[in-house]
Amino acid sequence: MLQSMTGFGKASGTYSNKKISVEIKSLNSKNLDLHVRMLPVYKEREIELRKKVAQHLDRGKIECNINVETNGENKVYNINKELAGKYYYQIVDLAHHLELKLEDALNTVLRMPEIFSPESEDLDEKEWAFIDQLVEEALQNHIEFRKTEGKGLKNEFELRINNIKAAFAKVPEFEKARIDNIRNRIETNLDEFIGGAKVDKNRFEQELIYYIEKIDIAEEKQRLSKHLDFFMEVLSADRSQGKKLGFISQEIGREINTLGSKSYHPEMQKLVVEMKDELEKIKEQVLNTL
Repeated sequence: MLQSMTGFGKASGTYSNKKISVEIKSLNSKNLDLHVRMLPVYKEREIELRKKVAQHLDRGKIECNINVETNGENKVYNINKELAGKYYYQIVDLAHHLELKLEDALNTVLRMPEIFSPESEDLDEKEWAFIDQLVEEALQNHIEFRKTEGKGLKNEFELRINNIKAAFAKVPEFEKARIDNIRNRIETNLDEFIGGAKVDKNRFEQELIYYIEKIDIAEEKQRLSKHLDFFMEVLSADRSQGKKLGFISQEIGREINTLGSKSYHPEMQKLVVEMKDELEKIKEQVLNTL
């Protein structure tokens, strides 16, 4: 099933006195570009977390955030007495120098940076198991989001490919006319520059056939038709294959460009422009396809 690289998944729950939430966001990227934000106490499990996310999401610019809110009931803080003393004596000295009162000196010290520091925590294995379940849930929600977006991409691709096929189907209408135009133009030029009576008709026909063979588009039409069908086949595959769709769209572009260089007919050139326009819209969306 086709998936978008744009996605969002969230899961949250409460463990002990902590409210924990996991958010996973992704945007398009050629490769996996994963950024993880979590508390230092969980860092020893970061590699494990990265492997899990990479296994599920494959590629994209991904952010995985583990947020923890606590009511502080069980949290223990230490006072940095040495730093508090230094702050206090400097404040007292400053108060004497400026002839200020010292009533609020202690309150001032307690508001200074790094006076309080939380007591170091060890990783609770049960807590991490709880977080791991939240990560799994967030990943599944993220994948469902990608699948939903993928349905929209699939509809867009089908529309654009069908539009290319519709324009491509009109090309044969102008093939005979373009050959007649080429013949008439060559004959007119020959009459103008050397005179029609001096032209060897057999030689002229041979050269004309040679020239027409060089601008023949039978092979391009066959290859383009196969590429369009192959694109639709990959589009309906069981797993999303954005990179392959990108490669196929490049091949489609080559055949359309060749048709344009061999068209020699204004109406046929218009059809080529229409096909190119539809293909550019495909290429834009392929970049966001997993």
